[in-house]
Amino acid sequence: MNVTNGNPLWPIFIQAVKQEVVPALGCTEPISLALAAAIAARRLNKPVERIEAKVSANLMKNGMGVTVPGTGSTGLVIAAAVGALGGDPDGKLEVLKNITAEHVVAAKRMIDEQRVSLSVADVPNVLYSEARVMNGSHYVRVCIADNHTNVVRIEEDGQIVFLVDEQQSGGGEESGYSLENVRARDVYDFAVSAPLAMIDFIYEAASMNDSLSVEGMGGQYGLRIGATINRHIENGLLSDSLLTQVQMRTAAASDARMGGAVKPAMTNSGSGNQGIAATMPVVAVAEYIGADKERLVRALMLSHLMAIYIHDKLPKLSALCAVTTASMGAAAGMAWLLKGDFDCVRMAIINMIGDVAGIICDGASNSCSMKVSTSASSAFKAVLMAMDGTHVTGNEGIVDADLDQSIENLGLLATKGMTQTDDQILAIMLNKI
Repeated sequence: MNVTNGNPLWPIFIQAVKQEVVPALGCTEPISLALAAAIAARRLNKPVERIEAKVSANLMKNGMGVTVPGTGSTGLVIAAAVGALGGDPDGKLEVLKNITAEHVVAAKRMIDEQRVSLSVADVPNVLYSEARVMNGSHYVRVCIADNHTNVVRIEEDGQIVFLVDEQQSGGGEESGYSLENVRARDVYDFAVSAPLAMIDFIYEAASMNDSLSVEGMGGQYGLRIGATINRHIENGLLSDSLLTQVQMRTAAASDARMGGAVKPAMTNSGSGNQGIAATMPVVAVAEYIGADKERLVRALMLSHLMAIYIHDKLPKLSALCAVTTASMGAAAGMAWLLKGDFDCVRMAIINMIGDVAGIICDGASNSCSMKVSTSASSAFKAVLMAMDGTHVTGNEGIVDADLDQSIENLGLLATKGMTQTDDQILAIMLNKI
């Protein structure tokens, strides 16, 4: 398709990026439950005495082991409690931005007094969170489904006061665009050719996620992977190369996010780790080569939009770790910065599909930063190979000679091939409760 200012895909791309690349404070699965609780508590308009929370099995998987920002505690129960007592119901994915130490103390007291319950909801939705907050015999129930902020039902003392039609609930407020007829080349052409003023808003991803990376480098959060890499650079076990900078800075941001830092991450496709994976490798490479702001903006747009395009082939939550697909976006951005042509971008993504496809998602936790680091390393390796004209061929595994077909094949692996894997992961994790 010819690239002109009148390209009909461009408004769709802008809409997709503005909807999928947004700030979030904390892991988005427990934050979704906190949001439901905050909305319910506001409508209750009385002191919250008890909370009953229910979530889908996949959301349970992604919320069990992650630290909730500002609380020092992990899991969905604390998210529900602090969301009800101190959450901002208008804050969406930053619902916990204004919580105080008093809110946290009160939330932990509720939990200790066994006034907060959590169970798995019997619902078909992969992504579902529900909070019922109570004062005496009065209650408000809020349900969020299919997207992290998509309220589909509000019920007050048995009366439905808000209901989204089931036919519409799959998209809700975050719907409105389709990438069905898009190809990877369209994404590339937009990122490198669109007027800078149209796309420069993506620069906020760099500043926000880099700030989170700096926080993580202090070594106070999660598994401290970024700080560990830096320490071994200093003691001589690792060289201070571009590869280690990519790994270290990307992992550090994930360390901070998963470890409960009270700083927002710029997300991608509903995930802070995906946003970090699509951002920090590109930032590290841009700084290393001295790229100006325009080149960084275009590389970031290519990375984030390519990540959205690839993730569009996947379920919202699945057994496939989507940090790998976000890192395929980063590979595209790095390849363009270092080589500047679509063929290098194409080969880099194909190389990653041949390398890290099928890494499992076993829930959001501190160990996510290890997968982030692994995927960032794979992305950089894939770019180096592509720069030399080396790539996985269409005769190998799920890779096809055509990039878009390779991406389709990856989507089939996640949507059809890994269903039983997801069930088994969930069974193992739920057995821990």
